[in-house]
Amino acid sequence: MSASLLRRGLELLEAPGRRKAPPGLQQGRDGPRAAGAARRRKAAPEPRRNKATVKGRVVKSAIEEYHKKKAVNHLRANLQYMLKGRFVANKTITEQVLAQNRGRKSKDQPPKKAAKKKPEGTVFTEEDFRKFEREYFGRP
Repeated sequence: MSASLLRRGLELLEAPGRRKAPPGLQQGRDGPRAAGAARRRKAAPEPRRNKATVKGRVVKSAIEEYHKKKAVNHLRANLQYMLKGRFVANKTITEQVLAQNRGRKSKDQPPKKAAKKKPEGTVFTEEDFRKFEREYFGRP
């Protein structure tokens, strides 16, 4: 067993009136490290002054801080500003700006407009159909 385990066991078994171990077992504490340990015990942290409570400092309310940093909705003011001006950009300029901002990917391209098909007219007139009926069916 190590000396520290033996010492702890003896401390548990000693009489309640006695607090210190016999002088023979305490010899391990003396030595070069004893001075450092004593210095550490001596310089134990004492309760220090709270630096947050400086004289003259005002304690801020958490609710006031929350309201100060809360996001503000500017929608109404922005809408009034946008509706106030009646300047409308030229359609060609608008198209140019949109074309510049458009990417090269196919998903960024606008749908292609299909060319309007002209209604296909027939080559034959109504008279041609009547003439064909007379010749083919024999009707007058």
